[in-house]
Amino acid sequence: MSTTTGTTGKTGKTATTGTKGPAKGSRTAGPTTGASAEHVADSHDLIRVHGARENNLKDVSVEIPKRRLTVFTGVSGSGKSSLVFDTIAAESQRLINETYSAFVQGFMPTLARPEVDVLDGLTTVITVDQQRMGADPRSTVGTATDANAMLRILFSRLARPHIGGPKAFSFNVASISGAGAVTVERGGQKVKERRSFSITGGMCPRCEGRGAVTDLDLTQLYDDSKSLNEGALTVPGYRSGGWNHRLYTESGLVDPDKPIRAYTKRELQDFLYREPTRMKIAGINMTYEGLVPRIQKSMLAKDKEAMQPHIREFVDRAVTFTTCPDCEGTRLTAAARSAKIGGVSIADACAMQISDLAAWVRGLDEPSVAPLLSALGQTLDSFVEIGLGYLSLDRPAGTLSGGEAQRTKMIRHLGSSLTDVTYVFDEPTTGLHPHDIQRMNDLLLRLRDKGNTVLVVEHKPEVVAIADHVVDLGPGAGTAGGTVCFEGTVEGLRGSGTVTGRHFDDRAALKDSVREPTGTLEIRGANAHNLRDVDVDLPLGVLCVITGVAGSGKSSLVRGSIPASQGVVFVDQTPIRGSRRSNPATYTGLLEPIRKAFAKANGVKPALFSANSEGACPTCNGAGVIYTDLAMMAGVSTTCEECEGKRFDASVLEYHLGGRDISEVLAMSVTEAEEFFGSGEARTPAAHAVLGRLADVGLGYLTLGQPLTTLSGGERQRLKLATHMADKGGVYVLDEPTAGLHLADVEQLLGLLDRLVDAGKSVIVVEHHQAVMAHADWIVDLGPGAGHDGGRVVFEGTPTDLVTSRTTLTGEHLAAYVGR
Repeated sequence: MSTTTGTTGKTGKTATTGTKGPAKGSRTAGPTTGASAEHVADSHDLIRVHGARENNLKDVSVEIPKRRLTVFTGVSGSGKSSLVFDTIAAESQRLINETYSAFVQGFMPTLARPEVDVLDGLTTVITVDQQRMGADPRSTVGTATDANAMLRILFSRLARPHIGGPKAFSFNVASISGAGAVTVERGGQKVKERRSFSITGGMCPRCEGRGAVTDLDLTQLYDDSKSLNEGALTVPGYRSGGWNHRLYTESGLVDPDKPIRAYTKRELQDFLYREPTRMKIAGINMTYEGLVPRIQKSMLAKDKEAMQPHIREFVDRAVTFTTCPDCEGTRLTAAARSAKIGGVSIADACAMQISDLAAWVRGLDEPSVAPLLSALGQTLDSFVEIGLGYLSLDRPAGTLSGGEAQRTKMIRHLGSSLTDVTYVFDEPTTGLHPHDIQRMNDLLLRLRDKGNTVLVVEHKPEVVAIADHVVDLGPGAGTAGGTVCFEGTVEGLRGSGTVTGRHFDDRAALKDSVREPTGTLEIRGANAHNLRDVDVDLPLGVLCVITGVAGSGKSSLVRGSIPASQGVVFVDQTPIRGSRRSNPATYTGLLEPIRKAFAKANGVKPALFSANSEGACPTCNGAGVIYTDLAMMAGVSTTCEECEGKRFDASVLEYHLGGRDISEVLAMSVTEAEEFFGSGEARTPAAHAVLGRLADVGLGYLTLGQPLTTLSGGERQRLKLATHMADKGGVYVLDEPTAGLHLADVEQLLGLLDRLVDAGKSVIVVEHHQAVMAHADWIVDLGPGAGHDGGRVVFEGTPTDLVTSRTTLTGEHLAAYVGR
């Protein structure tokens, strides 16, 4: 009989001894070469990282046990993602890419080797991050997970009437046909033959597979009572004197002195809808194009989040989205909707809640497509298992929250037979109710127990508690972080004295007294998505929290029912975008008053103090680095020798404000800059106000010129919040502001929310974090379940009443959290 003994050390390794042949039912850690000797292949049970210097990491060295669950903790910006994603995962991906031929590598993204001395013991890495899924209007939950592809094959085989192959059911394939003469060579002679072809696609021709059509409100483009020379155009960037304006006034197609309402039919057609036409305007060869298609190409084709605020405001005002009248929002042709299986069309199937669709698929008894039904059923069951059974396959991918997108990406890995791979997760509990976190923990443990290494970047103590190994980074954020403060077990972390250890068992207490509301925001008959004619009064002048399990209808209530009228400021989870040229100063608008202050003090133009304009270093064009493209090899970036990475022309750096040049100001931290612009010669109230908001959200350590691409998810979330705090409005609606925040940062956020309420604002927060719930003045709990099991208000009242009654899942978890 073989025996197995194990000792677990700091790294979680298990040493195994035993006889050569294991008896039935016994388990050993691996093959052995003798009675007690370990096989040399089993000695590689650590991922060793030595001297990691990526981003803010300071020569970090760690040893991570394989086939264990390791959680990386630390305050937002401490270097967790730099170590896990930018070092370990990036190097694994780079080494895998190098196994392909140089020809194939030329088509793949080029990755540079991370700044690290030694990386040993790597395995294949599968990264499941929180990046939003593509916001392309044709991308849906079904297309993103291949469920639609299997459904299309199913309908092409079983649906009646038969209309064609899988393409006939795809809203991404248009129906096209053509005919013509082709020349073929036969027996040394060229013969012309007539050929024709046709492709039957499922794309609705009216909306081109988008499900919605857009209309431009012409009254928002121009004032028809005025002429062009009188300033009729009201589109941003089309003011009198600019090239966009001169394109129309000097085209010769319309009379610039005649009011637009007096235009002839031909003039109005040329002004609004003329196709692109080359012509000479003001002595320059230009392309003239009607106002409507020009705006559609220049503004409406862009991502709204990447637009400047005033252009985004114009687009919101001028563009209306309506459901396509031809396909009724299904994106499909009439033929695709007419083919059915047992009275269900593919549009009906995609509109079903996935849990219902899974039951429908299981009810199909068709031996001819049995393997397909089995694969489709497994995929749909995975949705239910991971807590996304309330979604539908036709849900646009861009509308998923970060947590939903991450779990959707997990679908394909749940049933995988792969073992000994490394799974890397970025805060997998984002957007999850405490009730759902236990289910996520079970999935992480299941992946580990299949023999995989699981690395998780996480803040929630419920996830940290199940870790085999913990790596805590810090002690602070940014330049104050980047070192390993603790490495070991969860119990060791509790007594370690690090920021995470001190706050690990923190529990926010229920408030002794709550604020009295100053009014109410009435919502009547809300029925967006799964809401069931919800009537609710949200109190104003207090901190109101809307909670409930994932998919219960919280976001539908605040996004679809709270009127986006003047006075309501929405701060959602949409990630901020920006290139390495973007930084906190440009994103928040802080650079504008700084440039003006420099210009005024030195009697020159403000544009000189922009690295993206006239003040840019001519050698690197204001980038600060010179990029060398090496084709399929990783590109090389070297600091610009001319400006030494300062990004500005040398002549610009001769101008000073308060004894500092513009590059020195951009190298300041928010805290330093707040003091610098608060008094003395450099006193700039507009800049000081923005800096104060950045300090309020806990970003005092950020440097003004730090590229946005180097910020963590939590830092980006708070940067966005600081920017919106400048918006004029009496009601703030925040969607999960604790996303990406450490336990210590949550305390600071609660203080900020209190200050907003005390300043006379009304704050409505969609949140799962129990600390925010306990701190609320009023709670609205939606449920009781997700999808069609939710959509109802199951509790309204104070946190104390919720804990006392314990009538909902939220009440039970909140009571356990506060120790009641």
